[in-house]
Amino acid sequence: MSESRAFCPRCGDPVPDRSAGDPEAATDPLRPGTEVELCDSCYFDDFDFVDAPERIEVRVCARCGAVYRGNRWVDVGAKDYTDVALEAVSEALAVHVDVEDVAWQVEPEQVDENAIRIHAYFTGVVRGTPVEEQVTVPVRIARQTCQRCGRIAGDYYASIVQIRAEGRTPTSEELERAEEIANQVVADMEATGDRNAFVTEVGETDDGLDIKVSTNKIGKKIANKTVEEFGGSVNDAETLVTEDEDGNEVYRVTFAVRLPPYRPGDVIDLADDDGGPVLVRSAHGNLKGTRVTTGERYEADYEEGDSPEARKLGEREDGVETTVVTVEDENAVQVLDPETFRAKTVARPDYFDPDAETVPVLKSREGVHILPDPDPDTGDEDDDGYYDPYEDDA
Repeated sequence: MSESRAFCPRCGDPVPDRSAGDPEAATDPLRPGTEVELCDSCYFDDFDFVDAPERIEVRVCARCGAVYRGNRWVDVGAKDYTDVALEAVSEALAVHVDVEDVAWQVEPEQVDENAIRIHAYFTGVVRGTPVEEQVTVPVRIARQTCQRCGRIAGDYYASIVQIRAEGRTPTSEELERAEEIANQVVADMEATGDRNAFVTEVGETDDGLDIKVSTNKIGKKIANKTVEEFGGSVNDAETLVTEDEDGNEVYRVTFAVRLPPYRPGDVIDLADDDGGPVLVRSAHGNLKGTRVTTGERYEADYEEGDSPEARKLGEREDGVETTVVTVEDENAVQVLDPETFRAKTVARPDYFDPDAETVPVLKSREGVHILPDPDPDTGDEDDDGYYDPYEDDA
């Protein structure tokens, strides 16, 4: 009885039949449709365990440490580029598909500041035969400047946010907070992977603050968030500055933030109004406050918005503690004048505590007025930090 054997198509030595459909099988020219494999000798003559590049270049930004991958810069936050080199080599290495039970380890060798050798050791099994290989891939660190750092170094900006206030100069607290908002907006956008987000320059002016930022989108966000916090309004104006490489017009946008004329805590005397001074609680939308003569709520008309005609008498912080002499009736109370120390009859607002021995008062050209307690034992503080005795009725 004769035995059917397969032969190596290259050298003619007999080999065992391989299972049909094996991608590494060779077609037997004498038996079309059948597949045979190379013998071990011929197979290993052409076998490459590991496919490795001769060398790799990694482009890194000398300023921020970003790495160029594919067609863009990526922030990796690395000061030591050994890990970057290891990752680049790992992505470039390829192991033959026939190898089973592959194990490997790497050993980096720092040659100098810009050169790293990656030594890789591989083991595996092919056709039941243990195989191993060692490769060394030199990695060159090419230090460049990414587009973002190039723009920052060139003082590039696409938008300006101007922080101003109507009829006054913004306070240092408002300017510091506006700068914090700008930095937070940029940090949030950087966290999403936006490398075009940065603050170019923050400069104080005689009447406010100018914040130069990298994109119009960032400028708009900063302006809107500032108004959300302080109230006021935003106006924007475009200026044509250049054309891009495709001939499209490029505009620089200025966002003018106008803060309200009065801040929470200001005490103002409204024009053509006999209701008495108002302690401002909020400047969002229509100005809102509390009458310091009666304790009643006040809200400006829609037409007046956040800037009704008024003059500023002082601030909540200007208030001083003075002694309550006597409660005259439901509308009046005697307190000591904080300057003359003489008993003076003043209006009794609803928020006055008749059992109080002392109260905060503000003395101005309009007289002496009792102020709400900013930190009462009972009641609530509003969002601006000032006690609003009617907050529960809102």
